[in-house]
Amino acid sequence: MRDPRQTLRTPFFLWGPVALQMVLIFGASSISDLRALPGGISDKSGHGIGYAILGAVLVRALAGGLLNGVTWRRAGLAVLLATLYGVSDEFHQAFVPGRSPDRLDVLADCVGAAVAVVVIAGVARAWGILKFSPRSHGQH
Repeated sequence: MRDPRQTLRTPFFLWGPVALQMVLIFGASSISDLRALPGGISDKSGHGIGYAILGAVLVRALAGGLLNGVTWRRAGLAVLLATLYGVSDEFHQAFVPGRSPDRLDVLADCVGAAVAVVVIAGVARAWGILKFSPRSHGQH
């Protein structure tokens, strides 16, 4: 019988959430008359939230689904990939009636991804320090 933890690290489970978030972003940017976001969330905050999610699932996939797989290099790559997707999304909006590309949206995308990824990388680093500290091995 296959270890369930291994199933959660298959390409489908690692990259499926990335693809889903990209599809959701693409779908939202394809709507010509996108109404105001719920709860009075600003457009830039919406971008930040959407790309924070994208950054988080990207770093998860790049780390192989393992907290100890998160490195600063993988974190940086996740932010870069999310930002490049933001650039491509703004290019896409140039062809959607009623929509137009906005450099500040790309900035919000980058900041959102960076905040989420830095938090995750910080947690991973703290977890590694706590997990491998001398105290956790019974040494004082």
